[in-house]
Amino acid sequence: MLKNDRFEAVHELKSFFPLTWLTCIAKVSRSGYYKWRKNQKIRMERQLKEQTLKEHIMAIHHSRPFYGYPRVTIALKKEGFHINHKRVYRLMKEMNIQSIIRKKRRYFGRQASVIHPNRLNRKFKTNQFNQLYVTDITYIACQHHFYYLSAIQDLYNNEIVAWKLSKRNDLELVMETLESLTSQRDVKGAVLHSDQGFQYTTKAYQKRLENVGLKGSHSRRGNCLDNACIESFFSHLKTENTYFSSCQTEKELHKSIEDYIQFYNHDRFQKKLNQCAPVEYRHTLAA
Repeated sequence: MLKNDRFEAVHELKSFFPLTWLTCIAKVSRSGYYKWRKNQKIRMERQLKEQTLKEHIMAIHHSRPFYGYPRVTIALKKEGFHINHKRVYRLMKEMNIQSIIRKKRRYFGRQASVIHPNRLNRKFKTNQFNQLYVTDITYIACQHHFYYLSAIQDLYNNEIVAWKLSKRNDLELVMETLESLTSQRDVKGAVLHSDQGFQYTTKAYQKRLENVGLKGSHSRRGNCLDNACIESFFSHLKTENTYFSSCQTEKELHKSIEDYIQFYNHDRFQKKLNQCAPVEYRHTLAA
C-alpha cells in the first residue's frame, strides 16, 4: 500500500482508535501524518478556490462570450480576483471555452461625385476631444429583413456618439445620423472621416458638412483599413451582441443595439484606453 493510502486509512480510522496505534500499524510517523493532513487541507483549499474561479470565469463567458483570456483576466480583477493571465488561460483550456472569433466583412466601393482628401490618413489616435470623428454604415439581418445601422465614433475615446437604424441605406439615414451628432456637440472645425460610399460623396452631404463647420475626409477607394476603427466597432457589435438572432421586430432590434452601445460606451473596457470604457476614459481625463 502506498504511503498516501496509509495516511488516508489512518485519517479515516482515527475517530475509532488511538492515533498512536494506527500510525504504528500503518508504519508511518505521527509527524508525517500531521504533515500529510496539512497538505491535504492546502490542496482542498486550492481546489475550492479554483472551482470558485471556474464558476466566475464561466459566468463571464456566458455574459460576454467574445472575451478571450486577457479580457477575462481583467474582468476577474474587477471582481477582486487578482490572478495571472496564464492561470486564466489554463483554466479556460481545462473548461474547453474560448472567445468567439470575429469575421471581417468585405468592402465594395462605388463611384463618387465629391471626394475629400484623406485627412485622417490612418491616424486613429488623438488626445483632443471632439476633433476627429469616423462614420460608416453596416447592415444587420433580422427575421429575413435587412436593416442598416449608421454610426459616428469619436476617436478621442472610441465612444459612439450618434447612431440611427433604418430599413433603407440612403442619404436620409446619413443625414439623420449627422443631425444627431450636431444636436449634441458643437463640431465646428472637427474632421468627419468616412469611406467613399455614395451617401458620403453627394453634394447634399458636402453642403451639410460645410453648414455645421465639419471638414470632410474620405478613405481611398476599396480600402477599408483607412476606416478601421468604425469597422472594428461594427465587427464587435455583430459578434458580441448575441441577441440579434432572437429579435422578432424592428423595435426589439433597435433596443438590442441601444443596449449594446450603452454597454460599449460605459462598460466595455479597452486596452488602448488604459483598460477603461470610453465614457469612463473621458471622465477620467476630464477630472
